[in-house]
Amino acid sequence: MDILATGQQWVTAYRNNTVNSLKFIDVYLVYILLSGVLQFVYMLLAGSFPYNAFLAGFISTVGSFVLTVNLRIQTNEQSKAQFQTISPERAFADFAACSLLLHFGCVHFLG
Repeated sequence: MDILATGQQWVTAYRNNTVNSLKFIDVYLVYILLSGVLQFVYMLLAGSFPYNAFLAGFISTVGSFVLTVNLRIQTNEQSKAQFQTISPERAFADFAACSLLLHFGCVHFLG
């Protein structure tokens, strides 16, 4: 019973205290996580014949997840003290540039 009450308290605090921009980032993180899990399950069930394709897709999801977590940390108001010199616009520009490089590398890895 305590777990259910704690979960409800966490959801209420998340809804009340988290700004919408971070909620959008969180939804994207869940999407990336589910995409990576589905790719891995598909590889287990169907095999990994074009192994480069599986690796490129899986590395893309893991890299996107890491870059998005970094974006979330840098744009969070609670961590402003650690990132005083980085504006949210700069954090997003870094995210976009690194995402382009990541996906270029993944497409190149496909062969």
